[in-house]
Amino acid sequence: MVTTRRQFLQDSSVFLSVGAAAWPWMTSEAKEKSMLNKTSPVIVSTWPFGKASNDEALRILQQGGSGLDAVEKGIWVTENDLSNSSVGAGGMPNAMGVVQLDSCIMSGPGHKAGSVAAIEGIRHPISAARRVMEKTRHVMLVGAGAREFALKEGLEVAEMPTEGRRREWLQWKAEQEKSAAKNHDTIALILLAPDGHLYGGCSTSGWAYKLPGRVGDSPIIGGGLYVDDEVGAAGATGIGENVMRYCGSFQVVSFMQRGATPTEACLETVKAIARKDPKGADLSINFIAVDKKGRYGAAGSAQGFSYSVTTPKFSQVETGRAISTKELGPVGGNRP
Repeated sequence: MVTTRRQFLQDSSVFLSVGAAAWPWMTSEAKEKSMLNKTSPVIVSTWPFGKASNDEALRILQQGGSGLDAVEKGIWVTENDLSNSSVGAGGMPNAMGVVQLDSCIMSGPGHKAGSVAAIEGIRHPISAARRVMEKTRHVMLVGAGAREFALKEGLEVAEMPTEGRRREWLQWKAEQEKSAAKNHDTIALILLAPDGHLYGGCSTSGWAYKLPGRVGDSPIIGGGLYVDDEVGAAGATGIGENVMRYCGSFQVVSFMQRGATPTEACLETVKAIARKDPKGADLSINFIAVDKKGRYGAAGSAQGFSYSVTTPKFSQVETGRAISTKELGPVGGNRP
């Protein structure tokens, strides 16, 4: 029997109507893809200095760059800022006067990660971390091995510390009474890309005048950064020891997976850590987060933590939530 065009169209419409009822996932999947294609990028980073990095990340995305390109080149801005004493070539040296840098990067698609720790003389440790992720079978390289790998990859070197940082170190060394906790900031940058995937990166020079070889939370996957492409991404800043002992960023993403908003997830993580830690609320830790829906938020252990948010519609510095003693109840591992 010959099927006419009219009959074919009629039969097709019947099939489609029956198919949509019998297999509703077909229409919902198509709808989801449509929504993802229209996702506006959301970029979140730690501290007011992260705003410049956010703006560069957005520019990269708008020019067609990938989410990883945006994270890497965005963090480059902060790594290049010699006035920033906590990240990149302008970072503070360790107790021996040597600048050792930490960094990591994560890609939601494929759940991939790369990291470098205690790397010396490399201008952009975030790029070294990305090369580890993309060009080796490893997740983390450290110290001299990380530097050798970066040099073989042709990454740019830099003179560290700067003359100004060296003078400060010499003064500290002479005095031996300046607080070693002077500096522990980080650039953590996380984003939801236009394709609906999540990415993140972290870079820091770590604790000022730290012991040589000390590594904080920034290059630790699940500590200073964690990305789950089905849920969300989180990053941390503050005293790394107080983050890494509790897998802080991983906890934030876990709370989001259980239904918390990004702000709620950050707040609950700080509270959970404070209830267990002997320091209680005196932790100096802060978290940022963004979820798969494009919602974002931040929270810290004290008032005044500022973070940066950028979308195609705005770029601004906001203040994160802070825990209060009343919210905590018994702290420091003293719960009954």
